[in-house]
This record gives sequence, structure tokens and C-alpha cells, in this order.
Amino acid sequence: MRGSRSAPVFTAVLLGLALAAPARAQIGGFRGGAVGGISIDATGIVASLAPGASEELAADRRKLLADTPITGREKSSLRKVSLARLCERLKNLAGEERGDDRAELVDVLHLGGLERITHVLVDPEGHDIVLAGPADRAVVDGMGTIVAAGSGRPLLRLEDFVIAMAAIEQARQGGIRCSIDPTPEGIARLQQFLAGQRTMGPDPDRVLRSMEEALGLQNVTVGGVPSDSRFAQVLVAADYKLKRIGMGLEPSGVREVPSYLSLVPSAAAGAALPRFWLEPSYDPIRRDADELAWSLSSRGMKCLSEADMFNGKAVERGRGQADPAGRKWCEAFTANYDKLAAKHPVFRELDNCVDVAVVAALIQGRQLEGRAGVDLSMLKDPARLGFATYTVPTKASTVATGVKKGSRWVLSASGGVLFQPWEMVAGSTEAADAAKPRADALAARPATGWWWD
Repeated sequence: MRGSRSAPVFTAVLLGLALAAPARAQIGGFRGGAVGGISIDATGIVASLAPGASEELAADRRKLLADTPITGREKSSLRKVSLARLCERLKNLAGEERGDDRAELVDVLHLGGLERITHVLVDPEGHDIVLAGPADRAVVDGMGTIVAAGSGRPLLRLEDFVIAMAAIEQARQGGIRCSIDPTPEGIARLQQFLAGQRTMGPDPDRVLRSMEEALGLQNVTVGGVPSDSRFAQVLVAADYKLKRIGMGLEPSGVREVPSYLSLVPSAAAGAALPRFWLEPSYDPIRRDADELAWSLSSRGMKCLSEADMFNGKAVERGRGQADPAGRKWCEAFTANYDKLAAKHPVFRELDNCVDVAVVAALIQGRQLEGRAGVDLSMLKDPARLGFATYTVPTKASTVATGVKKGSRWVLSASGGVLFQPWEMVAGSTEAADAAKPRADALAARPATGWWWD
């Protein structure tokens, strides 16, 4: 783990709370990296958590929160977080010899209990930028995720916001993305195997295991954010979960979203490798005439698909007509995203990462830091705050659930997550009612404290 010498106590408390879950630290008797229900071993291979691991993590975190009573931190329809005051509090916490106010540290690590960011408010007179949104106290769900007590939504993480602030310039080229894809060598081996495999035969399991061995480990790539960050692990976990649901490796938990495999008809000859990926969709950001009040209106997540085809020795990507079954499955996934996210919190964590990246791009792209006359460098230095680094995900095992439909093989899915936060902030619309939340928030700001309702 990287960290500066100026923040040893703050770092120790972070690890003691087990809220950062660093992949190289022992948490509750098993290695961390348990973001979104995945584990990443020392060699970088991504897999689902072992049975019982999530429950163990949840029990550990519930005990830690039980020892950290959070009074007066209840549900709020619009909590305000002062970034200037938060920076000052972080400096104090990093320099203190004692960090025994764990309740406040839980608040700090979760941005005052924010569930979402709906407003970015600039205060030139007070030299501040204020983030606002619905908030609640922290509890632990059955998977060990820190969530809002009322809605069950994962709370925003200071760690992810700091990574977004530090990496947002890097994301200008190519956006923020991850992908899990088979290697060209694996595809060639699989093609050779399938050429001599006419049917599933009397032992389908043997055929599937042979397909796994032929395709081999798949490559995991991350771009736009550091690959050893928690942010990156959320991207990979969401992508991994998307594929497992699509290929029927685990149920979606939502009746309207069956597996992709169940929708595939007997079709044309060949072998298909369906590609599924997630992209956020944002309505234009609303602002006041002075560009001091910004409102992040409704946003969602789209599942998109295209079919890769094995032909000869190569993969032809996106060739010809889109796969109707893939399109149908993605439409169901998109339409029921909120229901899916309620069953699989990693999709809400993905929403949170998109939000903090958009806010970081807004602050940087519109030069809000300069307009406010505030120094946010503390929020751009993960090492200074002592946040952990995580094992870099590099490979994912192939789990063959391929089926033979007529003369067509349908195999493990590829794809990923892709979004460009700079594009989301490029266009904004002026709205007459955008200024009022800013005026109300600044008028209610107390003399002390870094957040208020």
C-alpha cells in the first residue's frame, strides 16, 4: 500500500475500520479486494468470491459499525458537503495522534452519507465548492457493502471521488473503461477445437471443460483510472457480473431479465461470441445564468450488444446485422436496471463511480476550483490520504456455458464498461430554477462543520 508519512494514524484508522478493504491486507480472515462480489488473487486473476466470504465480510463490517455509534446522522433529502472544510478536516485527521472519532471517519469515508450527487454549488465569496444530494446513515447489507439505511443504495466513497479528481485529465483520451476479452491465441485454439466438435455428445461437461481449456484465460484491461484503485475494481466487478448474468452463470434475480442464452434461437452456422457492455446515459446538466449552480438531473445505464463471429482464423467484430437475441436481452437489462441494481449493488456502485467522475470533469472542465478560489489539492492525492492500492486485475478464467443451437455455438461473453465523463459535461442547459438550491444551501451553512442538512 502506498501512503505518505504525514498520515500514518489516518491510514491506520482506515485499515482498522476495514472500509477500504485493501487487496493486500488480511480482512476478516481472507484477502480483501471484495469489491462488488469479486476476488482478485495475487496473480491478478478475477473470480467470484468464495461461498461464505461475503457473509464473513458483512459480519466483520457490521461489528465495526456497531462499535461506531452514529447519532444524529439520519436521512436527509439534501445534505450539503463543503469541499473546502472537508479538505481542512482531512488535514487535521492526518496530523492527529489520535483518531478515535470513528463515527466521523465513517462520515468522511462516505462523504457525509451521500447516496448521490445532485448539485454542485460554487461559492466564490466563501471560497468553497459544495456537493449536495440525498444522504442517510451507513449500514451493512448482506454482501458486506456499506449502504444507506433507508434506500439500500451503496453510499458514495471518498476514495472513488479522490481517484476521479486525480485521474480526470487522464480520462480525456479514451474515457474511463474496462474490458474482459479472450486472447487471439485462445480464439484460434477454440476455433480449432470446434472444427472437430459436431455435437455436445454424451458428455457435455467434458466438451465445456475442453472449450474452457482451449479459450484459456481472458485479458482484463482498465483505462482512464489507475488499475490498482478501488474505482477500477468496481468497473471490473460490474462487467464481470454483467457477463455472468448474461451467460446464465448466476440468476439475475429479476423475472424480466432471463439469461441471454435462454433467448438464443437455433440460427445460422458459425460460432458467436456475444459482446455486452454498459454505458451511462445522462440528461443535460442544468445550470444557473452565472454558472455557479449545477444540477445533475436524471441519468441511467444502458446495456449494449453486438455479435462477434468466428470465421476462419479471425474474429469479425460487429459484422452485419446485430444479434437479435443480444439486442432483446440488452433492452430487458436496460429497462430493468434499477431492479437489477437492487439485487446486485455493484451496479449502483458503478453509478456512483460515474457520478464522481462527472463531478470531477465538471470541476476541472469549468474551472470551478479557480472560480471559487479554493484549493482542492488534498482531494487529488490518494497517496497523501493513505488510501490502499489494490491487486491489479489482469486475467479472468473462462467458464464455458456455451450451448449449441442448431449449427451454431454460442460461447462466453466479452465486452466491458465504457463512458466519457468529459462528453457528459460538454453540454449544459440554463434553467431558471437552478439558482435556488445554491442560495438555500449557502444560507443554511453553519459556522462550523463540513456538512449540514
